[in-house]
Amino acid sequence: MIQFIRRHLAVKLFISYLLIIMLVILVLLTATRFTMPGAFNRHLGQGNGLGTGTSMPPGAGSGRGMMEDLFASFQASFNDALLLSLTLATLAAVSVSIFLSRGVVSNVQSITNASRKISKGHYSGRVPVDSQDELGQLAQSFNLMAENLEQIESMRLQLLADVSHELRTPLTYIQGAMEALQDGILPASNETFEQVHQEAGRLSRLVDDLQELSRIEAGAINLDMQPSKIEDLTQAAIKRFSPAANKKNISLQVDLPEDPPVVMMDDSRITQVLTNLVSNAIQYSPEGGKILISVKQSQADLEISVSDSGLGILPEHLPHIFTRFYRVDKSRSRQSGGGSGIGLTIAKSLVEAHHGRIWAESPGLLGGSTFTFTLPIAN
Repeated sequence: MIQFIRRHLAVKLFISYLLIIMLVILVLLTATRFTMPGAFNRHLGQGNGLGTGTSMPPGAGSGRGMMEDLFASFQASFNDALLLSLTLATLAAVSVSIFLSRGVVSNVQSITNASRKISKGHYSGRVPVDSQDELGQLAQSFNLMAENLEQIESMRLQLLADVSHELRTPLTYIQGAMEALQDGILPASNETFEQVHQEAGRLSRLVDDLQELSRIEAGAINLDMQPSKIEDLTQAAIKRFSPAANKKNISLQVDLPEDPPVVMMDDSRITQVLTNLVSNAIQYSPEGGKILISVKQSQADLEISVSDSGLGILPEHLPHIFTRFYRVDKSRSRQSGGGSGIGLTIAKSLVEAHHGRIWAESPGLLGGSTFTFTLPIAN
């Protein structure tokens, strides 16, 4: 019996209501037992100046007996009326408690059924929200959790599909090249081996980037936050990418304020962000283009921007530019030796780990683009 009560919420609620009703009945009976004699005396005293405690003249003993009979009759009538009232009140309370218990248990049961579906991998289940009380708030929170789980599952499946696709492209080329070499279709020349080596390098970079992204998003990286000067990193980026920029006759410049404030950052991680942004700018800028790395202060943050005069980004692509494996033009990216497709995702995660923001702006096709991120200024 105890196990049955523990396993059913409706029974617990009904018993709790029943205990409250019994307590109310006990209080009513106790109160009436002690207050009824006084109420009876006051009632008779107001009516004829007599009461159960009123002194009576000699020879009036029969009057006392009549008063006692009258009191007994009054008490019996009161008890009958009280019993009838309590019976009706109990029936009404039990009916209401059963109705309310069913409503509460129905909502809880809906959440239970939906949670069982989610545990089996069906994330589309939702719970109807028909109130604004605590149960309604619980249902809303459950639906929000289910929606987030559904989005995460969708992202997981998309990630698996993207990774499989990215791995398949170089693997297919390597496998085809090896078969062609074995059959004598391709010559065993340095050019052939160089192509195979490049595809193998793409595989290696993809695996490294995926490992890096998984560590960042899992919070498994330790940032060495130190007050640093951003101009040192920008000058290092200019020095590193000048040969690549000169090869395409691209002007690579820096616009720094006279005395930029010190910022809190991990130098190696922010260098990784700058490297990604500048390398992308060089890759998608035409011959004779221009790239500008600018720094300016904005309230409590420092804004670092990398602007180019390249192909630009259409407005519909801007919200997705930091999504894993998202490319504005996939075919062009592969033909031009593009990266793994998650460099911007890594950059976004690193900037957010520094409590900063990153975003992209572009007037449209052939209008160039600007990538900007912020870093908190050191106190």
